[in-house]
Amino acid sequence: MSVASQDPVESRATGAYIGLAVGDALGATVEFMTPREIRAQYGIHDSIRGGGWLNLRAGQVTDDTTLALALGRAILRARRVDALECARAFDAWMRRKPVDIGNTVRRGIVHFRTTGQTESPPREEDAGNGACMRCLPVAIATLGFGPADVRAASIAQAHVTHNNALSDTAVELVVCMVQRALAGAGLRELLRECVQPCVAAYPAFRFRTRREVNPSAYIVDTIRAVLQALFDTDAFESCLIDVVNRGGDADTTGAIAGMVAGAVYGRAAVPARWVDAVDPEIIHACEEQARALIRLSRSASRAQNGHLVTRS
Repeated sequence: MSVASQDPVESRATGAYIGLAVGDALGATVEFMTPREIRAQYGIHDSIRGGGWLNLRAGQVTDDTTLALALGRAILRARRVDALECARAFDAWMRRKPVDIGNTVRRGIVHFRTTGQTESPPREEDAGNGACMRCLPVAIATLGFGPADVRAASIAQAHVTHNNALSDTAVELVVCMVQRALAGAGLRELLRECVQPCVAAYPAFRFRTRREVNPSAYIVDTIRAVLQALFDTDAFESCLIDVVNRGGDADTTGAIAGMVAGAVYGRAAVPARWVDAVDPEIIHACEEQARALIRLSRSASRAQNGHLVTRS
């Protein structure tokens, strides 16, 4: 199906998925670099070229994209957000030896392997960005459902590895922004309907007090960098270039900014040179999964009969 033939919601959903992948691939090159180091080596980093500390092939993605795709497959297999299916999918993903894996994600998966429990113990130290970076499939699958069900689905997948209030809040914020954007909301609506309530409840996420550069994997740093880039720009491309050139955990800030900006601006706004540079199998998987999750959300009962989320 061509980009032009897609309906608006499907365009934004595929834009979000492909935005996730290109943001990941773009940011991975400069992950853990400082803005000064990026300027010295690249000037403005705006090309998908591989390399970086992981020595990636040009167009190769990292755990941000592959873990989101694993979660999407689990949701489609179960036709709901099932905590056990999510945990099994994450376990299978780790067994395939991904190119990168965060410590909290690894610990949560090992906890599932050894105990069979699909919820990690709560930990103040687990306020990382690993649950947020993979949340896109939940946002699409639960489109049109009520807030309580969306929240339950978001937390069910997150708590397999990250049982932390700040992480939960960031996941809910990103899911909110993606869902509002899929429904046609612009940046002003996202700020009013999603960001301002989040900041009111958790002032740590306030993002205009200082410019976030060299953001760490701490979810507060990540989200502040993403929000600044999103609301200080007016196009997909400028948003992604802004956020990855801040360095730090740039594959994840790129991935999260990419999924939200892709939902806002749509598939056609993602630069063709970036799409063409990413592994075509990944692009195909993103497109197919986005469409399948839209179909699932549309076919799901609006009665919300309690089977949307299971914590088996």
